[in-house]
Amino acid sequence: MLNIKKLGSLFMSFILAGSIVGCAQKNLTPEKKAEEGAPKQTAESTLINGAGSTFVNPLFSKMFSEYSKINPDIKVNYQSIGSGGGIKQLIEKTVDFGASDAPMKEDEIKAAGDNVLHIPVTLGGVAIAYNLPGISELRLTPENLADIYNGKITKWNDPKIAANNPGVQLPDQAIFPVHRSDGSGTTHIFTTYLNNAVPQLWTKEQVGKSIKWANVGTGAKGNEGVAGQIQNTPGSIGYVELAYVIQNNMTAAKIKNKEGEFVAPTLESVSAAAAGATTNLPPDLKVNLVNQPGKNSYPIVGTTWALVYENSKDKTRTEKVLNLLKWVVTDGQQYASELQYAPLPKEIQEKCVEQLKKVKVDGQQVLK
Repeated sequence: MLNIKKLGSLFMSFILAGSIVGCAQKNLTPEKKAEEGAPKQTAESTLINGAGSTFVNPLFSKMFSEYSKINPDIKVNYQSIGSGGGIKQLIEKTVDFGASDAPMKEDEIKAAGDNVLHIPVTLGGVAIAYNLPGISELRLTPENLADIYNGKITKWNDPKIAANNPGVQLPDQAIFPVHRSDGSGTTHIFTTYLNNAVPQLWTKEQVGKSIKWANVGTGAKGNEGVAGQIQNTPGSIGYVELAYVIQNNMTAAKIKNKEGEFVAPTLESVSAAAAGATTNLPPDLKVNLVNQPGKNSYPIVGTTWALVYENSKDKTRTEKVLNLLKWVVTDGQQYASELQYAPLPKEIQEKCVEQLKKVKVDGQQVLK
């Protein structure tokens, strides 16, 4: 039987040992704590890094989750930071692939130091969401949108808007336009559409991932930020990828298309706009889908491209990245419709795989 003195000594030893461990844990750096708490990867597992478009993020989240279920050794870390950020990280070679809703410019490809292949991964609509309590349907023309974002239309009951909405009691309320504050492919799609539809009101100088906006409204980061700003600001309007509008139960305007019809953004109207893509597809797959003809076509539609270097160094890693992207543009397309993206037509899927086969390591084709 232990005597009291020995029992007390033993108890104090436990306390001292616990204190030492506690102090040691307190002195861990944040990085060390994260490292100790992070799941351990096996020697065979691979983390593939991508970054860019927020436009495609809802779809990528679903696709990459499903891909890891059938390929447990592959995990994908995708950073939804905007197309401009994705291109920047690709150029800096800190990611395995970028994603952009705007094709890279010649100076960006030059900065990359190698040809960058553009692989379409989905087709989606850019909705014009608005916050006007009590008004469930709104019709806008490209002229209306250009004048709102140029600061020429400032009230919701402006005669130019009222003319498209007979019988609707538009409020005598200031319009609060929201746009992207970061380099954004969604901005590129929206501004390309305005320049295509009303070039007399929206010039080529006003087209791009980042542009100089008129001194109206405010900027927000990512499709998530724009959606949140609209939801929290009565009288606001903004351009947001369709999946975000549906997921957040937001209200979107019907937009006048090339045929003079006011069309709502839906999977069907986006698919109608994409129908002609297979017949007018350029060899580099940098297709432009805005303002397409067709009575049922929604006019603000864009493509997201995965961006990969044509020449690589690590054959094993490159092969895993290419297999991931091949699955994304083929079998992974089954997840597009449920998230309101238009699946790639079969003809485009085949051309995407052909592009991926152009990637080489030491002059040798990687994807068979």
